[in-house]
Amino acid sequence: MHSKLTVKEIKAFVPAQDYVKSKAFYRDVGFEMASDMGDVAYFRLGECSFLLQDFYQPALADNFMMHLLVDDARAWHIHLDKADLTARYDVQLSELVEQPCGMLDFTLTDPSGVLWRIGQNL
Repeated sequence: MHSKLTVKEIKAFVPAQDYVKSKAFYRDVGFEMASDMGDVAYFRLGECSFLLQDFYQPALADNFMMHLLVDDARAWHIHLDKADLTARYDVQLSELVEQPCGMLDFTLTDPSGVLWRIGQNL
């Protein structure tokens, strides 16, 4: 690879049906909203980030998946359960599952239907 072809970062544009509700949801998940440009908000946690966009197409949101690799999936599951996201945002939080691929993970849907798979390598 040519030495000038470096990559600094890659971010997904996550769709939001209700932009205000989704911004609150992601803050409650634990992300920091670093900026809001009116129709795109920049969220980060540590070295990881994504862009939340005030844009919604059901086919996109229903087929959109994010993967968050963490050090402790169990601690994340407890944190999200205690945040009562399922009742407050009408979202789904699955149980922890040890996958055959050697990962402990669970899923969380956001208010727009975006599926987050949150897991740790075992």
